[in-house]
Amino acid sequence: MKGPVSQFIENHYLHFNAAALVDAAKGYETHLTEGGKMMVTLAGAMSTAELGKSLAEMIRQGKVDIISCTGANLEEDIMNLVAHNHYKRVPNYRDLSPQDEWDLLENHYNRVTDTCIPEEEAFRRLQKHIYGIWKKAEDSNERYFPHEFMYKILLSGELQQYYEIDPKNSWMLAAAEMNLPIVVPGWEDSTMGNIFASYVIKSQLKASTMKSGIEYMAWLADWYVKNSEGKGVGFFQIGGGIAGDFPICVVPMLYQDMEMENIPFWSYFCQISDSTTSYGSYSGAVPNEKITWGKLDINTPKFIVESDATIVAPLIFAWILGW
Repeated sequence: MKGPVSQFIENHYLHFNAAALVDAAKGYETHLTEGGKMMVTLAGAMSTAELGKSLAEMIRQGKVDIISCTGANLEEDIMNLVAHNHYKRVPNYRDLSPQDEWDLLENHYNRVTDTCIPEEEAFRRLQKHIYGIWKKAEDSNERYFPHEFMYKILLSGELQQYYEIDPKNSWMLAAAEMNLPIVVPGWEDSTMGNIFASYVIKSQLKASTMKSGIEYMAWLADWYVKNSEGKGVGFFQIGGGIAGDFPICVVPMLYQDMEMENIPFWSYFCQISDSTTSYGSYSGAVPNEKITWGKLDINTPKFIVESDATIVAPLIFAWILGW
């Protein structure tokens, strides 16, 4: 029996993007029911938008098998966990002048649309702990992926002293507790990636202590081969960008470059995006374009919801969770 949110969706979301939302949610549900696995990709600032309130439960209930996310989403969920009370909301962000923006910077606030992340409480609070874990690994001649270091710090309990939200609403904590596979393409451009690079430049850490994007791709190729039998792996893309572009390419790579001619295509595809179809835009390309790149099959169920992911993703997750 579906809960009140799902009942509202079914009764009112009958046309246009609303209907596409329902179709995508039912397709996701069917894919899981038939034994399929699902990758979820996170672009933008979905963690700062507190998607963890629904995504964490999706992870705990086994509705997500692997995540691809930007370095920003990897770290910002933890920042929200440890510094939520220090965040500043700016509802009138459209009216801010350059001077207003400068004043935010001077007060150590970094703005993401209407939400300002507090530098001292979020970035620096995390930095002093994560550096210790990076350094310990290097001194032991150990190397890990960016998300593995984040898992280590979460599972160590070091950050519990700072928790400012209910930990059940942190998707990274849920993922760490389940050791959920994550790939983080382009991690270097995140705040923690910049901080790590600064230590490398200062010769305090070696770049090799952090496993690279190429190693992520090789790891993902192995994971995909082992998990794509039967119903296969679906692809649920929130936003555009590298979080989606990087992992979806593993299929044509295996087929074309590794010459694994029997590798299955992604067996479900949905993208939530407000990027409209335009010349040369990959984020705004219709799903059928991906057929020409060997990513999707002719018969792969394909959905696109052209709307705000911060609105759509929690509703789709609510449907899958039966809320």
